[in-house]
Amino acid sequence: MKILALDSSGMVASAAVYEDDILLAEYTVNYKKTHSQTLLPMVDEIVRMLQMDLSSIDAIAVAAGPGSFTGLRIGSATAKGLGLALDKPLISVPTVDALAYNLFQVKGLICPIMDARRQQVYTGIYRHDGLKLHTVMPQTAMGAVELCHILNKMEEEVVFLGDGVPVYRELLLQELRIEFRFAPGHLARQRAGAVAALGAQYYAQGRFENAADHTPEYLRPSQAERERSLREAEK
Repeated sequence: MKILALDSSGMVASAAVYEDDILLAEYTVNYKKTHSQTLLPMVDEIVRMLQMDLSSIDAIAVAAGPGSFTGLRIGSATAKGLGLALDKPLISVPTVDALAYNLFQVKGLICPIMDARRQQVYTGIYRHDGLKLHTVMPQTAMGAVELCHILNKMEEEVVFLGDGVPVYRELLLQELRIEFRFAPGHLARQRAGAVAALGAQYYAQGRFENAADHTPEYLRPSQAERERSLREAEK
């Protein structure tokens, strides 16, 4: 089984090819260019380096959200376009789940945090038993302080990762009363390899969809939608 994976849910753009539990290639860039400039060229480069026919893939896994609204739309549109052109199914992988899957055999809890602005984070709480990733709290949007209160009550050591770490580091230091640490840099951001590995599990379980049916999971309205709702409420 061969899977093409895409993740453009945050600042990082990442593409990977995964076959039979082997990560054949991964191309990840965390820089200023927009994902519309980087994602397809990255796929093209992987295909060229692997000397593969893109039609040989069995499915396309995509980080389905939450995350950047623009990034998710670009990733979704790219995955859908490829899926429709190649007649391949899509595998929707929750972004926060895939982030957590970067870490393996970690003592205690795994807590990805993505900056959702306005003192909010996209987050979830997970535990890895050495064989499988277990969801303790499913991915959600909440206040960063509220997350700290939840973790304090759980009284377990926590490893944090994600682009919310540098944004909320000082808040975590002030609010947390438990042991915690931060994942190393090479594991702390979105990686299409993790999306692919989880996607392979989902595919084996029959958790895939037609490309035309795929929609991102935003978890909350965009800023434009919130502002429109406020204007309508004021009328």
